[in-house]
Amino acid sequence: MTTRRILATSGGFLATDRWGVMKPGAIMLEALRLTGVDRPRVCLVMTASGDNESYLARSYAALGAIGCDVDHLALFEMPNRDPREVLGRSDIVWVGGGSVANLLSLWRLHGVDEAMQEAWDSGTILGGVSAGSICWHVGGPTDSFGPTLEVVTNGLGLIPYGNGVHYDSEAQRRPLLQRVVGEGLLPTSYATDDRIGLLYEGTEPVEVLADLDVDPDAGPAAYRIERIGGEVVESRLSVGRI
Repeated sequence: MTTRRILATSGGFLATDRWGVMKPGAIMLEALRLTGVDRPRVCLVMTASGDNESYLARSYAALGAIGCDVDHLALFEMPNRDPREVLGRSDIVWVGGGSVANLLSLWRLHGVDEAMQEAWDSGTILGGVSAGSICWHVGGPTDSFGPTLEVVTNGLGLIPYGNGVHYDSEAQRRPLLQRVVGEGLLPTSYATDDRIGLLYEGTEPVEVLADLDVDPDAGPAAYRIERIGGEVVESRLSVGRI
């Protein structure tokens, strides 16, 4: 039986001691391990940053250096691949950060939303950071519209929860996510601090991952935010199995 997996993160790559050079963090390395193949085929999708060439090149270099076969799906100024073909033959699809609102609009325009669903159903691991985390969920807080955060509610909904990213590093995100869950604008939601990822199997979170070694009691973590008896309750999820 095919296990459908999504890795929703506020991390995935780490800076190195060389300017502009990234390396895969432990979150990405675990995603690669989960493919079960020696040379994973990774498709990069950088729609949220406007297919930024520098971002794409740095990601190519980081993954190529550890023996991955890397390709990408670009939508600017026209699609460079058939979305179903390139996503469907990938072991992992990794979606970069940027504007989740723009990403969702362009994906639907070009049929990438349906291609993502089909790839996921066939066993391709879907993952990403920031916008590449929110997109798989019902929605979440975003700076897609400017410096004051707003909420998108038109995510792909492969995961039937809301999502918060950069939960510990951007002051507006925690109170906004708690408020919209309390108001019912978003359902029960999961959030990640920087350098933290949530692994979903099917539609349920099963493990909290970290790019670096962290203190399980006081370090960065993931969180479940839910409304219980009219109150918003936030539960900390430490690194490890849930």
